[in-house]
Amino acid sequence: MFGKRADGQRITAISNTRRFMPLISPRRNASLVYYTTEIEVGPALAFLEEQNRNRPQQHRITLFHLYLRSLSISLHDRSGVNRFVAGGRLWQRDGVFITYSAKQEILDGSPVLTIKRKFERDEGLVQMVDSLRDELLARRRGKQSTSDKEVNVFVRLPPFLVRAGIGALRLTDYLGLLPAAMIESDPMFSSIFVANLGSVGLDAGYHHLWEYGTCSNFAVVGRVHDRHDGVAVMEVKYSYDERIEDGLYAAITMTGIKDRLEDPKQLL
Repeated sequence: MFGKRADGQRITAISNTRRFMPLISPRRNASLVYYTTEIEVGPALAFLEEQNRNRPQQHRITLFHLYLRSLSISLHDRSGVNRFVAGGRLWQRDGVFITYSAKQEILDGSPVLTIKRKFERDEGLVQMVDSLRDELLARRRGKQSTSDKEVNVFVRLPPFLVRAGIGALRLTDYLGLLPAAMIESDPMFSSIFVANLGSVGLDAGYHHLWEYGTCSNFAVVGRVHDRHDGVAVMEVKYSYDERIEDGLYAAITMTGIKDRLEDPKQLL
């Protein structure tokens, strides 16, 4: 509201139509566009076999790692999809932040962990994989993020106080007054949220966006399966807030993610 935020820079060099869109469509879920990509994963699986040949089991690179790497490159190179709407205005996010979910254990009823990480454009694939593994292991062993601790406090309060607290947070966010420390730890203040349903053998499905926070994109990664012609494929389904950029720009960005996974040497 005051032209400044801790997590982004206000975008002013845009058309009047795009400037007006957050005002006529103030909610993310009233601005959703859905898009699906089908990725032929044969080259990626062969690449993984080669890369993992001399790596210990606990350090193995996975298809999901390759997807995250390709996704982060796109978010850096195609900055229009790394934007968000807040306070009725359009903002460019400072940095690429990806939130992804993982099960505490592969068991029914096991809690889901949400991990938010900043992805640098020039980090190596192996460096990224090792960092992700270390953070996931720490969380599975009980390490809590600042956001986890805040939620643990909130759930102990009466519902009316929780609603009042969330309302106060939304107002503070609308005004651009949330402190950087709170934004940095909150998984809903990220470039994109990714759910890897393929890791539990499920197909991809579309997901809504949360009205709380500033996350403008959601990706659901499905299981690898054989297409009718016998080619191994993986679907990724996206939900994104059209107010940040037009559909053509977003589609080209998502096609780039697919193209790199089908030629995975680009990810090195």
